[in-house]
Amino acid sequence: MPPLPRPLRSAAKALPLVLLAVSFTVQAAAAVVPDLLLLALATAGVLGAEATLHRWLPGQVALLAKVRADTMTRRLTCDFLLLFGMARLPGHQREAVYLPLVLGLLLCYALHFALHAAAIRVRQSRTLPLLTRNIDASALRITPAPPALLTRRHGPRLLLFGLPATAGLLVTAATDRPQYAATGIAVTAGLAAVALGELVRSLVRRRPAGPDEVQEWFDAWLDAYRPTVGMYFSGGASSAYQANMWLEALASLGERPVVVVRERFMMQRIGVTDLPVVCLPKVAQLLRLEQSALKVLIHPANSGKTSQVLRIPTIKHAFVNHGESDKLSSCNPYAKAYDEVWVAGPAARERYALADVGVRDADVVEIGRPQLAPVVPYAGPPSGPYTTVLYAPTWEGWDGNPGNTSVVLAGENIVRELLADPGVRLLYKPHPMTGSVDPRAGAADTRIRDLIHAANRARTGPRPDPGADELARRTAGLDALTASAFRPDADDAERMLAQGAPEAGRAAAVEAATAAWEAAYWASLPAGEHRIVTAARPALYSCFNASDLLISDVSSVIGDYLAGEKPYAVANTSGLSDAVFRATFPTVSAATVLTPDAAGVPALLAAVRDPGGDGLAEARAALKLRLLGPSDPPSPVRFAQAVRELCEAADTHRLRMTDRLLPGIPAQRSPVPESRGLDLEA
Repeated sequence: MPPLPRPLRSAAKALPLVLLAVSFTVQAAAAVVPDLLLLALATAGVLGAEATLHRWLPGQVALLAKVRADTMTRRLTCDFLLLFGMARLPGHQREAVYLPLVLGLLLCYALHFALHAAAIRVRQSRTLPLLTRNIDASALRITPAPPALLTRRHGPRLLLFGLPATAGLLVTAATDRPQYAATGIAVTAGLAAVALGELVRSLVRRRPAGPDEVQEWFDAWLDAYRPTVGMYFSGGASSAYQANMWLEALASLGERPVVVVRERFMMQRIGVTDLPVVCLPKVAQLLRLEQSALKVLIHPANSGKTSQVLRIPTIKHAFVNHGESDKLSSCNPYAKAYDEVWVAGPAARERYALADVGVRDADVVEIGRPQLAPVVPYAGPPSGPYTTVLYAPTWEGWDGNPGNTSVVLAGENIVRELLADPGVRLLYKPHPMTGSVDPRAGAADTRIRDLIHAANRARTGPRPDPGADELARRTAGLDALTASAFRPDADDAERMLAQGAPEAGRAAAVEAATAAWEAAYWASLPAGEHRIVTAARPALYSCFNASDLLISDVSSVIGDYLAGEKPYAVANTSGLSDAVFRATFPTVSAATVLTPDAAGVPALLAAVRDPGGDGLAEARAALKLRLLGPSDPPSPVRFAQAVRELCEAADTHRLRMTDRLLPGIPAQRSPVPESRGLDLEA
């Protein structure tokens, strides 16, 4: 089912807030008038809006808390407006009867406050100073987490536990019988008391290891594992792909690799791997790596926290980036902070020299792109009924330059032209961060998806009968190997225990299962069905192999796609002339350049389909050599050699510093002989 248009989605998100505000207003008015029917309807409206917010719009719940309208305040307001209205209803008994109900409600909220405090204490006791994956953590005495409703879902807990009290008050308002309200309040208080008892029990029973014990355990693991090379990564929730693309290359080194991340949420966003993954949130923990056997860290991205690990003098640091392009971000001056900058080929070396950002040519090492081994070479023009076009635009970037992404100015035109050709199958794979800076990019992305959904409704053919069943079977098999089976209530500590040492051979099994899944995925698609690819599967390189043509922007996708030497086109939304655009961005030299109106798309498709129409094949081969370097020795071999040489440099540095520091360390004092102790009377 296609998603709702953007205006409708915005209205749907605002509706619960509007309902909440209107319900509170009506409830207050009904309490003053008073009016029983309006009071009951408004109270029901408040509860319905609250349930909707907590279930589907947690971001708006957090927004309300920022303006001091948190869940506790809203629930207190709702219940006491209800009590106030009941007291004003004609014919109802007065203060002498309702005072115990007020006191009962106050007791319920006192229990809720105590429950909230206990939940905070439980979370603190289970928040370990560091987290690990693929390491046996059974020695840390980690126990299953208490129910999430009691410890981490304060709003839903308060709403659920308070329902009996609110329902009892409503029945009392309708019948003028206080016993119903008293019963509801008693049930609410009982639920809160039982929950509080459960949390207190979890606090006094066997707890996980304390911070010092966890740190000692981790230090012992470092001493036993003795990692020599690792990957350091810090970033936002949508940036994990930058690290994931290096996992396989790191695992293939044959060393003792480790992955070091800084954010706790990143533990579940790092892809499937058998490598040990450790999260060291604090600088004090990170700096303890100086005492480990770690010699080299590779860095696929820059972040504010990168400077913290660069303080460690015993480790050599190499910036490997998460892709290369002609954009200035590929020559960030921050790169000079690393010991070496590892690039794919000569083009990147020249780029750093021209950028003059302080990176010495001697510190630039060409290693190719070890991730590109799965990319299949060009086999000629498409032979089937459809030409598969991969449109993979980049995102808008931090600087807002209109030439960064084609999505805003050209995306819809490109997609319309492609969809107008009955012989095109479109794969649309937008950058994961599209729309994160410029709302116009997000809006254009939504419109592009709407165009694709509409084209599929008018076109999609029958789905291959065996294909869907085979895909379901392959999906189940791959999920069984890669999915982590966590209880719904599991917290970080419990997940750490569950993600212990992996079974032998899991990595090879995952690789084979992934290849089988990708084959089943492409075979399962109806002939000519357009696809929007945003999930982790199929991977970008699988989309490369399935496509006959790439349309992209000036980005690292171009360099990676050239590994297969297939035709590609680049959208020019920079405002530069064609000649200046090609001169400014060398990666465009073997491409067809498209203008924002996408008028050149029909001619581009004709050239791709014509066996004699490809006049850029030699240019692509030459550009591939310049961007990615020679294929002999292969890139994985060059990557491993660069790691070994930097490890040797780290060893040499350690020895040199040891020789330099030893003479300056004072010798240990000789102990005072026992027979010549201090003469206290002298």
